[in-house]
Amino acid sequence: MPPFAGPKPHLDGFYQNSRDSISNVITIDVGGQIFQTTRQTLALAGSKSLFSKLSNSQGTIPFIDRDPELFSILLSLLRTGNLPSKAKSFDVQDLIFESRFYGIENLLINSQSNPSLFEAFNVDKSTILPLSGRDSPSTISTTQFGSVHVANGCKITSFDWSLQRKSTILTQFTAIDSLLALSPKTVAAGATDFSGLQIIDLDKGIVKETLNWENVTRSSSTVQAIGSSPEYLFTSFESGRRNSNCVMVYDINDGFRPVTTIGHYEIFGAELDSAIPATKLQWISSHNLLMASGSHSGPAGVVGNIRFWDMRSGNVVWEVKEKVDCFSDVTASDSLSALFKVGVNSGEVFFTDFRSIGAAENSWVCLGDARKVINGKKEGSGCKIESHGNQVFCSKGGNIELWSEVLTGSSIKGENGRVEDRVFRKNSMGRAKDMGGSRITNLAFGGNKMFVTRKDQQFVEVWQSSVWGF
Repeated sequence: MPPFAGPKPHLDGFYQNSRDSISNVITIDVGGQIFQTTRQTLALAGSKSLFSKLSNSQGTIPFIDRDPELFSILLSLLRTGNLPSKAKSFDVQDLIFESRFYGIENLLINSQSNPSLFEAFNVDKSTILPLSGRDSPSTISTTQFGSVHVANGCKITSFDWSLQRKSTILTQFTAIDSLLALSPKTVAAGATDFSGLQIIDLDKGIVKETLNWENVTRSSSTVQAIGSSPEYLFTSFESGRRNSNCVMVYDINDGFRPVTTIGHYEIFGAELDSAIPATKLQWISSHNLLMASGSHSGPAGVVGNIRFWDMRSGNVVWEVKEKVDCFSDVTASDSLSALFKVGVNSGEVFFTDFRSIGAAENSWVCLGDARKVINGKKEGSGCKIESHGNQVFCSKGGNIELWSEVLTGSSIKGENGRVEDRVFRKNSMGRAKDMGGSRITNLAFGGNKMFVTRKDQQFVEVWQSSVWGF
């Protein structure tokens, strides 16, 4: 939104010398230093901010007994939507406190947590976030503003968007296996050995609500995975006897009212593969589908399935059954319109275009060394894969691979039903000194940051673009 909404400027940022433009200029005295700006610029701060009140001042010059240098930085933020380079010389906490005083912390958050500031090819490990206690992180969840919640043992440790404020609460769980941020102050948490999904208020440290699945066997219902869309909360439950499972759908905007049950499966006899619970849930907004994936290790090796559910009909739209080099982890990318997996045997990255799913018996295309597919050494065991923007990130031990699509022209369908002419290239991430170390256990993205946790380490790594940020 441009800072000028009134008289037309002669040049960008300069008003014509007229009576109307002169009356549009506001003079402010901050700590003895005089500033001048326009009413329109001040109004951009929002109706509830102190800046907005200043825009309505008449006659005398308003005086604010605050630091003029910090005011100058925030005024520049209003004018351009970005912080000036000199902001790096100030402590971030001082800027946060000052932005709260003027009522524009949301503008500061947007300028520093914009996902567009995340440049995958220019990201390095910038800092670490120490955790309380001796437990390593089991799972993490982020918000769009860059705040992060970390489950370590029976605790949830939270860091705000600036990573300056830290808080820790104790939960009823022995260990937390699934965690989803519903807001900066509310999370959904569950465990594979504790019944029920808990909605937790992090500020008050209380359980607001516990959600359960009333299964046929009337046993407990443990949580295997959590996901969400703008409207719904999805929870994968498994019965305490581990002989049935389902995905429950709750209305986020209506007090977590149960909406429907999808994918209710029961184990029949020795057919263990008939009821593999979903251990990953991901909402595909471009198709309004829920991806539910799960795998199982048995006498025949690792097998699994990936199902895409239509919320309106409750039916499976696409399904991929995995038997050869089943996935260690899988992710769907809206931006790339494709499904990616890392093979549990080969450790290689595969993709299939959304248009190819179900068109052939095996629509996966290996992006790495296809000769490793049948070696069966489980080189991909424990590898993680996540999509963010136009890139795909895959952990290999203590390293991270970055996969990006190379534009080569329009894609066409081949005789086997695959979408041809899509080329992906691999790059290593970060500086040499940042790579290696113990096995990566979690990858997550929030705002302009990537968060990484490793086995047997009691902290979270923060990776950011080196060109900007506090």
